[in-house]
Amino acid sequence: MKQNTKKTFKFFFKHLKNYKIIIFFMMMGLLIGVAGGMSWSILFRNFFDILIGEGSRELIAKSLINTLLLVMLAEGIEWIGWRMAQYLNHYFQPGIMASIMDECFECLHRHSYRFFTDNFAGALVKKVNRIARGFEKVADKIYWDMMPMFLKLMVILVVLLYINPVLGLIMGVWTVIFVGVNYWFSIYKLKYDIPRSKQDSKVTAALADTITNNTNVKLFAALDYEVKRFKKATHDWYKITKKTWDVGSHIEAGQAAFMILLEFVILYYAIHLWEKSLIKTADFFLIQAYLFEMFHQLWNFGRNLRELYEALADSEEMIEIIHSPYEIVDQTDAKDLKVKNGTVEFKKVKFAYGEEESVIKNLSFKVKPGEKIALIGPSGGGKSTIVKLILRLFDTTSGNIFIDDQDVARVTQDSLRKHIALVPQDPIMFHRSIMENIRYGRKGATNEEVIAAAKMAHCHDFIMSFPNKYKTFVGERGVKLSGGQRQRVAIARAILSNASILVLDEATSSLDSESEKLIQDALLKLVKNKTTFIIAHRLSTIMTVDRIFVLDGGKIIEEGAHSDLVGKKSSLYKKLWDLQVGGYL
Repeated sequence: MKQNTKKTFKFFFKHLKNYKIIIFFMMMGLLIGVAGGMSWSILFRNFFDILIGEGSRELIAKSLINTLLLVMLAEGIEWIGWRMAQYLNHYFQPGIMASIMDECFECLHRHSYRFFTDNFAGALVKKVNRIARGFEKVADKIYWDMMPMFLKLMVILVVLLYINPVLGLIMGVWTVIFVGVNYWFSIYKLKYDIPRSKQDSKVTAALADTITNNTNVKLFAALDYEVKRFKKATHDWYKITKKTWDVGSHIEAGQAAFMILLEFVILYYAIHLWEKSLIKTADFFLIQAYLFEMFHQLWNFGRNLRELYEALADSEEMIEIIHSPYEIVDQTDAKDLKVKNGTVEFKKVKFAYGEEESVIKNLSFKVKPGEKIALIGPSGGGKSTIVKLILRLFDTTSGNIFIDDQDVARVTQDSLRKHIALVPQDPIMFHRSIMENIRYGRKGATNEEVIAAAKMAHCHDFIMSFPNKYKTFVGERGVKLSGGQRQRVAIARAILSNASILVLDEATSSLDSESEKLIQDALLKLVKNKTTFIIAHRLSTIMTVDRIFVLDGGKIIEEGAHSDLVGKKSSLYKKLWDLQVGGYL
């Protein structure tokens, strides 16, 4: 826990480096504000000392006015200091928070494909927001609460020591004990704050999961079931939150009693000092004013300290992600991939997801430039895994993958993926315009090039039927488009990218017969002179490819053209073909 707190502070301080001058002037504003705020009590003490003193009313009134002018000056200085601190903070804090969110954004997206399959999107979003808000809370507690408190306490102790050393000593000892006990209780409470924070993320994740799958909840009449699951999560949150708040209330009850005791001791002793003429009557005003100020500051100290650690606890989950090593990283000497031909070669490749049995087993093959390869076979045979390994969404357990004799593990990930275009079975769109979604294939493409790609993919006509045409927003994950429309937009994106290697994952599966024919025509143009991998379940779509790899158990068990494989009576391919052509009866 202490190590994570240290990492969190280190992360926050890293973002302060560009604000050194601002921080200096913020500290100056704080000092000026505190100095002005604490001096008016001393001046009012003099005000009352003059008021009860002897002399003509005219002279006393003149002295009172002069003192009042000094009070106004002190309050003016205080006003200048706090406004200076406040306006500089308006520049400082949002800038740091933006910088933190920028780093978290980049950090998240540098994590691997596996990372995102293992984490809820809603929970990740909340963790990013929490660490940014966590910094805001930490900065607020330190700058606006802790630092002014310690400065004010120093002034109070110095003034009380000046009035009477014993008063100052009593106050000093009491303060040290009070701060120490509060610190210990705050650390103790932290062991409840961290689980509360984690359970809060679980509630958010459960909520996000059901909202994302709201259609399934309706289709399977599962609302009652999901309500029970969500109530279980919120009940666990309730229990740990109640425990956390109870501990906080116990702490506040103890410190209130401790403050009552101090007030009695200080004033009781002050009365004896006044009785012996060791302090003036006006000193009671100063002592009481400073007692109230000290109680105000120290009462909030315990709460501020606990809230500080709560903010650190809220930030901890994102800090753990930031300090988690990336699964897929570029080697230090990685170079950009250069593709001239588009040869793809697997050499004795093995791969397993975690500790489970290998999905790909000692796989070797070579695909010539411009060759069209179909990957078919039973589910779990390794078709999608081969594609993910080519894209380096995962690293091989052993063996190597080469593109034009360049090991994909030794080139940069960005350059590798720029040369590979994927059209998935269920394309996911950004909640942006259709123009932006297609242009994602090549960010620098002109509007004319985007429209040309859309026409090739036969999606220009339906786009033009929308009121906002290419400026139409497609909704979250593209939900405003039909499955076929999304697939044609994805094909347009692939066409625009002009990548040397194509991967088509059931690229026409969501299309009606008329649209499929149009897309097949577009795909014939798209795949021309490009190395292409086609993951297919409908075997009628791959009859014309150069070679078909039949995969089962992570191995290629059959290989050849359609005419060759369908002619082998005992082949798995012929069995699958007969099932699809002849039906299951």
